[in-house]
Amino acid sequence: MTQVMKGVRVLEVAQFTFVPAAGAILADWGADVIKIEHPVRGDTQRGFVNLGGIAVNPLRSPFVEHPNRGKRSVGVDISTPEGMEVIYELARTADVFLTNYLPSQRQKMKFDIEHIRAVNPKIIYARGSAYGDKGPERDTGGFDGTAFWSRSGIGHTMSPPELGGPLAQAIPAFGDSIGGMNIAGGIAAALFHREKTGAAVELDVSLLSTAWWASGTSIDMGIDTGKVMRNRMPSAGGNPGNPLAGNYTTSDGGTINLCVLTPGPLIRDTFTHLGIPEAADDPRFADAKALMQHWKEAGELIAEAFRKQPFEYWRQHLKTMKGQWAPVQSLLDIATDEQALANDMLFEVEASDGGAPIKLVRGPVQFNHAPVQTTRAPQASEHTEIVLMELGLEWDRIEKLKASGAIA
Repeated sequence: MTQVMKGVRVLEVAQFTFVPAAGAILADWGADVIKIEHPVRGDTQRGFVNLGGIAVNPLRSPFVEHPNRGKRSVGVDISTPEGMEVIYELARTADVFLTNYLPSQRQKMKFDIEHIRAVNPKIIYARGSAYGDKGPERDTGGFDGTAFWSRSGIGHTMSPPELGGPLAQAIPAFGDSIGGMNIAGGIAAALFHREKTGAAVELDVSLLSTAWWASGTSIDMGIDTGKVMRNRMPSAGGNPGNPLAGNYTTSDGGTINLCVLTPGPLIRDTFTHLGIPEAADDPRFADAKALMQHWKEAGELIAEAFRKQPFEYWRQHLKTMKGQWAPVQSLLDIATDEQALANDMLFEVEASDGGAPIKLVRGPVQFNHAPVQTTRAPQASEHTEIVLMELGLEWDRIEKLKASGAIA
């Protein structure tokens, strides 16, 4: 594996998924990520044993493994002066300080940028927040369900008006994981800038800005035209104006998504693959303009063709079609997708419970075609002693810090 961040040390004082996901990506890339956790309860997210009605094994929890694989965990009570001294000593050795605590909390416990820069002027200070580090709501907390999905407009846009209300976010940590990747990219740029200029910067990524970037085309269009697209109720058939784009139902209830956005030169090839080559000779469908005008009639022919064969037939048969299409899959289906697996989109780590290895999704960036090689998420405070000894702390001091409850 190409460890592009080898030699970089990240000090992470954060909980849940949004900012820790950035640490996970950096760890995947080879950074030494030290995760600070409460010495008794650990990261609050370790307590999540049920989400959306699905119970998980705490020793194999995706809520812990996904955003924390590859890290080392050090238990420190940052609410104590002794604990903060340990944080400062760790910060002196770090390249990056990573946090998602609110401004008021950072100030109260003295690990805001001025406190960390006082012990390490060259450290990259990276913040993740719900709504940004400026403005009247900079001290307002939030999750991706509030900031990324609801307030941003994504939930509204994804919900058909006929429903009478917004759909709930069905993917845990959806915006968190995207935002974490944004933070990791920002940190990489900041490290590059420091290498070139010697100047350390601070950086911010919010869940709201993550959602706005992901929705940028629609937001820009809405600002310019006063109109935005909304999702439609599910239906089989072509999209209005283009029958070669839409969801079509197979004989066994599966769905194939056609997405031939420039149908003109692909009309004959598409109809031939659908088993209705004669449709390409019909004046109503022979060129793009006619096809757009008679999209309903063409859509009915295409729908009828798809209903004659099962999902797996179409999945194999359409592989030689020139236009774009995709099988509509579930998040379980994709875990066995041949193309995804060929590109190393899953990797394995050992499990804390001693059971079968845990399969995890890799980050979207791959270096030199190499798969991810990393370790499982640490157990809470698992590496406290070894990391502090690496810092040069004497064993007597470690014992005193433990006895006072400042560390685990």
